Amino acid sequence: MVGIHTLVRSRRKASTVAVMCAATALLTLAGCGGQGSSANGPHGFPEAKQEASSTITVWVDADRQAAAKAFQKANPDTKIKVVTYDGSANGSNSFRTKVQLFDRAGSGWPDVVFSSQNNDAAWASQKSGGKQAFAAVLDKGLVPKDTLSNFTQGSLNPCTVDGRVYCLRNDLAQAVLWYDKSLLEQFGYAVPTTWEEYQALGEKVAKEHPGYIIGTAGDAWTPEVFMWASKCQANDAPGPKSLTVKTDSTECKRAASMLDALRQNGTVPVVSVFTPEFLKKYSGKVLMMPGPAWYAGAIFNNPQSLNVPAGRLGVAAPLPWKGEDKAVTGNVGGGTWFISSHSKNLKAAEKFVQFVTTADDYQVNVAPGYPAYAPAAQKWIAKQEASKYYATPLQPVVTAASQVWDGWGYPTFSQEAIWAKTMTPGITGGKSIADLLPTWQKAIENQAKVNGYAVK
Repeated sequence: MVGIHTLVRSRRKASTVAVMCAATALLTLAGCGGQGSSANGPHGFPEAKQEASSTITVWVDADRQAAAKAFQKANPDTKIKVVTYDGSANGSNSFRTKVQLFDRAGSGWPDVVFSSQNNDAAWASQKSGGKQAFAAVLDKGLVPKDTLSNFTQGSLNPCTVDGRVYCLRNDLAQAVLWYDKSLLEQFGYAVPTTWEEYQALGEKVAKEHPGYIIGTAGDAWTPEVFMWASKCQANDAPGPKSLTVKTDSTECKRAASMLDALRQNGTVPVVSVFTPEFLKKYSGKVLMMPGPAWYAGAIFNNPQSLNVPAGRLGVAAPLPWKGEDKAVTGNVGGGTWFISSHSKNLKAAEKFVQFVTTADDYQVNVAPGYPAYAPAAQKWIAKQEASKYYATPLQPVVTAASQVWDGWGYPTFSQEAIWAKTMTPGITGGKSIADLLPTWQKAIENQAKVNGYAVK
């Protein structure tokens, strides 16, 4: 698979944060002190005096250094200073912390920032302590409408606050169903078409081929793969400081019950895919696995992980629940690019952000993840298919990109951290996920209140 192996390092640190990320619900944040209403600049925010020839400072994580290099190669006349930081990975919140320091100092803001999290627009679009919001408004002329309209449907939802766009998505991490086509054929099994069929297959595998698995439930992003795809309303953020948490719904209970049944029969073990235990016990025994697009390179086509040979890995579209017309899915990761409202060279900053999110020189030729920009995504998919690694076409990955359910929001705290702290110990201790749903509910409510949310 061309250029996708580098996902292992970036996703292992970004996925725990993907949490905070998690990726789909449109934040319709109204009346929350955003900068659009009091704007006094042509692009919808107060602008600094522009210096067209000034150097722009760009913050990237280690894996996005390639993006900066690609830009410099294609635009040698645009002066940029590249600063590497952690990308706010693993819940460090370093992006926000540093901006708060610059706000107090009244200077020092970078012109462009990459974040591995999908929830930063929730705070970066808002004034804080009377200070100007960090994020520039992008959809009032700063970024061309044609560019914005070409992003995959729904992909800019995490960047949209009170109807305005404040960031551009780098890549998407939509969940699909990965499977070993050779093993399925060997065992005489068909690819499931609903979650009910998926569970039935797990029960069959447990009896007929014990030791083989059809998924895992030991990572912090487990709720983003299974609960999100079941329309479990555990993380709905309808407003800037409001959160709806309802883990006792049918949608939450059905996913929990399914996971309990498959966990008990051993076909969906509570083990992280990035552990030696996983590799030791399940190498060559993964029949299928629901998970994000980046699983392809980070787990299956990776010499340090499962290392599935070429011609065996297939992919199917997200599964619906029986009786539902259309399947939805979750999202585990991706990243965002922000332009600072304080930039003294907005033209160069916009040029950089547009390049790294849309240009073939980076998104198709270099980037390891599925591009959020649809024209680049089509070419990226064609490139992956040309590698002849996959046993099936990759169209399901494309389809899933616009199926991420919009009832899972982007509050300023980490859902993955809550799951890891609250649910994982109980599950590994043998407790039922269904029985733990009230505990999960309470933990989310408490964290939301600590962060200033009104909980419904």
